[in-house]
Amino acid sequence: MRFSVYVPFAVSAVLAVLAPRLAVHLPPRRAAWALACAALVTSVGWLVALALLAFIAVAQIPEIAEEGPWSPQVLRAEAPVWLSAAVVCALVLLAGCVALTVTAVRQVRALRQVRRECRELSGHGELAVLDEAAPAAYALPGAPGRIVVTRGMLRCLDPAEREALLAHERAHLRGRHYLFQAGWRLAAAANPLLRPLATAGDFVLERWADEQAAATVGDRSVVARAVARAALASAAAGPSHAPG
Repeated sequence: MRFSVYVPFAVSAVLAVLAPRLAVHLPPRRAAWALACAALVTSVGWLVALALLAFIAVAQIPEIAEEGPWSPQVLRAEAPVWLSAAVVCALVLLAGCVALTVTAVRQVRALRQVRRECRELSGHGELAVLDEAAPAAYALPGAPGRIVVTRGMLRCLDPAEREALLAHERAHLRGRHYLFQAGWRLAAAANPLLRPLATAGDFVLERWADEQAAATVGDRSVVARAVARAALASAAAGPSHAPG
């Protein structure tokens, strides 16, 4: 107990350093699942460790110890924790729980908004083409999801690049990448040390979509060119038109 309770903190720090490397060196699908599992286990362990450290020190206060079936002397001997450290842990735990709740609410609201947009789009097929000059392309998760692309984006790409871009967005939908993103954001909200992992995870999902698109069109160079040209066109139009 003396040292095991601190393991989640050490693991979180290690993941913050290793996650960007895993995102580059592992195959994207395997990296996405590895980062998702690591984020889930580590964030839960982080919250549990904070709760234990806060409880161990607070439980040694005589007035509180009288209300419980534990011995302050045993707790002090088995797991010594300074009261000041316990207060810090309690505050960090409270902040993490609040951030986790706020992030979860935002994720649910965003998903509802996206699915409402899916229902409001014209047509019933997978692809929805908007008559807008601003170049944009993105995937909207739903039941089923939709791929949205503007005529401005289509004019920026040749036929092969259009096919590659649609394959890229289709890979996001079929891989349910929005669930990975939601999981990483929730984990990072609970455990701030996992923010580099969440950033690395987003990069992995783009690699995953690129790999799937390359397998579909049979040419990596076309996918790379399509994604690059779409990103440049979207950046020129403004951040609100960025592809995803």
